Amino acid sequence: MTTKTTLLITKDPSHPLAHLALRYAQALLNDEADKTKADNSHQPNLQLFFYADAAPLANRLRWQSADQLDLTQAWQTLAAEHNITLPICVSTALSRGVSDSDNSARHQLSGDNLASGFELVGLSELAMMLQTHSRLISF
Repeated sequence: MTTKTTLLITKDPSHPLAHLALRYAQALLNDEADKTKADNSHQPNLQLFFYADAAPLANRLRWQSADQLDLTQAWQTLAAEHNITLPICVSTALSRGVSDSDNSARHQLSGDNLASGFELVGLSELAMMLQTHSRLISF
């Protein structure tokens, strides 16, 4: 039986654990891809959920100096390569200034800044992940 993992990312992009979460996800997904190259229909056994101080990762206006890894871009690349989603809790995102066009209109905000690939979702998404996944790892 394959172990299904939920990766809960809660650290600010400047925190070392935010970088470790990315490296962990990359290693897990690359290892899984190596084992299942023949199965094109294979779905990754990893789901991500961004919460709390990780919300700035979903801000498309977040600038990163050239000497630092751009975590937003790195997560977007990983998601595209492995066909996974980048869900972020809508409440924590909005409270940290990250919004999509729907929520900006609903809350009368002057614009949106959700980075492509990220999706604002309710906390119930995390609860559903935890019901179907046997392992939770929090960074």
